[in-house]
Order: sequence, then structure tokens, then C-alpha cells
Amino acid sequence: MGVLWEVGLADFIIVTLVLGGGAAFMTGRAVARSWEPVAKAIAWIVLLTCAVRFIHFALFHGTLLSMHYYLVDFVLLALAAVLGHRLTRFRQMTRRYAWAIEPSGLLSWRQRG
Repeated sequence: MGVLWEVGLADFIIVTLVLGGGAAFMTGRAVARSWEPVAKAIAWIVLLTCAVRFIHFALFHGTLLSMHYYLVDFVLLALAAVLGHRLTRFRQMTRRYAWAIEPSGLLSWRQRG
């Protein structure tokens, strides 16, 4: 048992990072594409975290109601969702409003001077 994973490192990487992280990233993108705020993506991540914890419980005999591992999974999935949301919003702003907005960093923009 580690601080980040409960049963095994491979299980944690496959279920939480690859499957859950990919779904969280796509959730963030979907919310951004509908021009909704990132808080809506975080609300969906709460439900996704429940599903990820259930997969750990059902397939790898992890604990279903462990607050520690629930929070670890939630933070990692929320980071993936925020990254997906910010990347999509950056692309929306710099492509749709190219006449008024210019990129100013990796995931940020500013008004044209």
C-alpha cells in the first residue's frame, strides 16, 4: 500500500491514470466545447471518481469507501479535467477570436495590443 495507490501500482496506473484520467480529460473538453465553466466539469468529476473507486473495488479488491484514496483519485482526475478544459478553451479563444485575442503562453491568451 502506498500513499497514492491502494492495491498495486499497475492497477493504479491503468484504472486511475489511463482510464479515469482519459475520461476526465475528455469530460473537461466536452464541458469547454459547450462554453460552460470549469466548475461544471469538476461536478462531473465527482461522479467519475465514484466510478473509478468502484472499479478498484470490484476488480482489484480495494476499499470502496476509503476517503483517502477517493480524494487522491479526485485530485488527479480533477487535474486532468482542468487541463482538458483549459486546452480546449485556449484553442477556442485563439481560433475563434483571432482578430482580438493572441496567445500569451502555453495555455493563456491576451487581447491584441
